[in-house]
Amino acid sequence: MLDEQRTLPVQVGDERATLTSTLQFQRDTLMMKCTGLTAEQLRSKPIPTTGLTLLGLVRHLAEVERGWFRNVINGEDVRGYWPRDAAGRWTEWEVEDADPQEAFEKWEWTCGLSRAIVDGAESLDVTGRYVDEERKIDESYSLHYVLTHMIEEYARHNGHADLLREAIDGVTGE
Repeated sequence: MLDEQRTLPVQVGDERATLTSTLQFQRDTLMMKCTGLTAEQLRSKPIPTTGLTLLGLVRHLAEVERGWFRNVINGEDVRGYWPRDAAGRWTEWEVEDADPQEAFEKWEWTCGLSRAIVDGAESLDVTGRYVDEERKIDESYSLHYVLTHMIEEYARHNGHADLLREAIDGVTGE
């Protein structure tokens, strides 16, 4: 896997450029971890102690992008791409019959919307709200917080992706 597949973060720049380029680097890293695998490999659970799959990570991160940028920062009410099951659990992790092309298209499309939302924001101090009446949650978040949180979210899951990829075909890398 080559670094040429990723957009490197700016090393000297303002806060917005630093945060957005670092987030894009993390997005590119996830794509790099998935590149060159078959649908079966993307759906596979190569580590017996976990149900994690690379395709599940892609679907999960599409949902995370949707939730934080579209719903919280942009104030939309966009429901999950993959429905909840009868017990109320999100089904993005259930990939046995999932279509990798659909998942990657939704994830890439959602990342594009997220970038547009960030680009259109006046400042990193713009705030949005997360409201969950059922769980009695009503909290405000700044775009600065969301960008930082998204970098953390991707970095954590890219660590998972690295382990999954190595278990699938032995490919290692950053």
